Amino acid sequence: VQLQASGGGLVQAGGSLRLSCAASRTIHSSVIMGWYRQAPGKQREFVASIGSGRDPNYADAVQGRFTISRDNAKNTLYLQMNSLKPEDTAVYYCKANLESGNYWGQGTLVTVSS
Repeated sequence: VQLQASGGGLVQAGGSLRLSCAASRTIHSSVIMGWYRQAPGKQREFVASIGSGRDPNYADAVQGRFTISRDNAKNTLYLQMNSLKPEDTAVYYCKANLESGNYWGQGTLVTVSS
């Protein structure tokens, strides 16, 4: 499967963005999908995940500001990001945990200015 992330851009602090991750084929709703991010000079870190019949899971740093969702009919994963902060600046990656392995999107850059 191929994942195509989009929706990044430049936004002022306090603003919002919605990221999308389109899959090249249907991914069952039970499959865990998630968003990760990597800031300059830092390791990639978990942001949020959804799937496997469980409630969405969020990193403490984004809890209450970000919302992960998926539209199975469109094979698309979303990340709604509100109240953005400069420390949210990073390349954001989507990921699908399939039985055949973990698949990553190419990343989309989010820059939050102060």
